[in-house]
Amino acid sequence: MMLSNTEIKRYSRHLIMPEIGRAGQEKLKAASVLCVGTGGLGSPLALYLAAAGVGRIGLVDADVVDVSNLQRQILHRSADVGRAKVESAKEKLLALNPEIEVQTHAEMLNADNAMALLSAYDIVADGSDNFATRYLTNDACVLLGKPNVHASVFRFEGQASVFDARHGPCYRCLYATPPNPGEVPNCAEGGVLGVLPGLLGVIQATEVLKLITGLGRPLIGRMMTVDALQMQTRELQLARDPDCPVCGSRASIKDLSQHRQQSLACEPAPVPEIAAMELKQLLDSAARPLMLLDVRDPAEWDICRIDGAKHIPLNLLPDRLDEVDPSADIIVYCLLGGRSRKAAAQLQQAGFKNVKSLSGGIRAWADAVDLAIPIY
Repeated sequence: MMLSNTEIKRYSRHLIMPEIGRAGQEKLKAASVLCVGTGGLGSPLALYLAAAGVGRIGLVDADVVDVSNLQRQILHRSADVGRAKVESAKEKLLALNPEIEVQTHAEMLNADNAMALLSAYDIVADGSDNFATRYLTNDACVLLGKPNVHASVFRFEGQASVFDARHGPCYRCLYATPPNPGEVPNCAEGGVLGVLPGLLGVIQATEVLKLITGLGRPLIGRMMTVDALQMQTRELQLARDPDCPVCGSRASIKDLSQHRQQSLACEPAPVPEIAAMELKQLLDSAARPLMLLDVRDPAEWDICRIDGAKHIPLNLLPDRLDEVDPSADIIVYCLLGGRSRKAAAQLQQAGFKNVKSLSGGIRAWADAVDLAIPIY
């Protein structure tokens, strides 16, 4: 992996550092990194890996660019809305550094493809936004003996660590099992300060470069937390769990088969759903008393709402059941449908009979019924 004259000029600020030098830059050129996700974390992560000269960067993401991504996902532009994220990202990375190779995997990481995808790279950097992918990535990395450079963000806070079961704890050593579906809100439901993924993605990139070059002390056995509001960082010491189900001495997870089983049961208990157009017909007919219940957070309610809805945030619903009309047909909605299904299940358990969740949430209502509603 000799450097060309063009690369020597491009990476000159690395080459003149004795800690990196030509040998370190050649290590970067020879290395391969898989970025799981090309969103808020994956954008700064991939950009800095490309700029630093990591020779082969893999991008795995099944999503397309949405205008709501642009507040934080700096790899993408307004003109990219509707494009596959991996293709948009590849274009920007090669425009930044044509000396590298970028491989795209426009698919969702799952139990069937994870081992093959991850085995083709030296290091995995997890910038995913859901627990299913985080646990899948962790388990595959442990089974393959790969380092997993992890970060996550929510609202104003983030965390980063390097999970490498060969030298320290893995993600399951901290959290043995994932939370129940819908129990912890994601960024689409809870929001995130736009610059925060930039901070954490840069930390990820830093850890990847340290692992490749062998420099410094990686975040193995340590977790760095960031509070952007106070601009404070903390370091937590992480211990390996001897009873960890994937890296412990009596590990029960030997392959990814349990992830196939979990994907079949990843949704909460089913509740009846109603489509947006069907709801409109019910509202227009007024054949039966109908109660629209919005369970989003107050900030979301301030952005938009369906006319006639009553607002009770999901976390307050158990204490305000007396405000729900048991004689009416109750239609619960949120942004996308996840929280409304959870709220509908709570109402059913509390004895309410005629409860449905609006399929696709207020976004589906905006697409099918009221185009004037601002969507976030």
